Amino acid sequence: MRYGICPLSLVPVYESPDAGSRLATQLLYGECFKVLESRKAWHRIRMHLDGTEGWLRDGQFTELEKDTYSQATPQVPVGSAADLIGHLSTDKDLLIPVLLGSDAANAALLNHRYEGEVFPSGAGKDQLVATALLYLNSPEMEGGRSPFGIDAAGFTQMVYKCCGHSLQRTPAGQATQGTALSFIEESSPGDLAFFDGPDGAINHVGLILPENYVIHAFGQVRIDRIDHTGIFNPERRNYTHPLRVIKQIL
Repeated sequence: MRYGICPLSLVPVYESPDAGSRLATQLLYGECFKVLESRKAWHRIRMHLDGTEGWLRDGQFTELEKDTYSQATPQVPVGSAADLIGHLSTDKDLLIPVLLGSDAANAALLNHRYEGEVFPSGAGKDQLVATALLYLNSPEMEGGRSPFGIDAAGFTQMVYKCCGHSLQRTPAGQATQGTALSFIEESSPGDLAFFDGPDGAINHVGLILPENYVIHAFGQVRIDRIDHTGIFNPERRNYTHPLRVIKQIL
């Protein structure tokens, strides 16, 4: 088995070994993965954080020894970059931009120096809302996980990752985690709300805010009203996402 780490700010991971295929997800700086297969200029990988598999172009990762990989992949996420955009220095004193939620704690493994802020280890539920607001107005992008493009499940995953907790990569996957609540009145800020698509399958997720609001990625990361019916968009003056279930993760 081969192992790798992302040494760049943000790297696309495709569904197939073709840059024209759909984006499966993205790797942020310092995130680690296993290399499952290699073909010419492509490598099929499995991300440590959530098990997502996809194809990575050659030249966009650094290989790690097994022992180093184990050191770089603690049981829970730690040391995520807390600045919207930070920088680190290479051994040649060149700068690399580092985005919010990157694994800054792994900089030393790449002989890099990171001097920005990181989220404290084991941040509690009260930190989730403050972290979610850092992504406000980020554009929605399928497969995205950064403030410059993010999808619904990528948004909730990154908020929880910054606070030291792992979530799956898709809304349906995240909906299998945590404890279901019977009524929206039982929820508290930081809980996750899941919503049905046209086919009746869960395809959207948002994070509960105080006073019956929800923050979610829909066009952009935005704040809307939520009730037992679903998300109400005041600009469209209609419900955009029918509520399926609310889960308490923490």
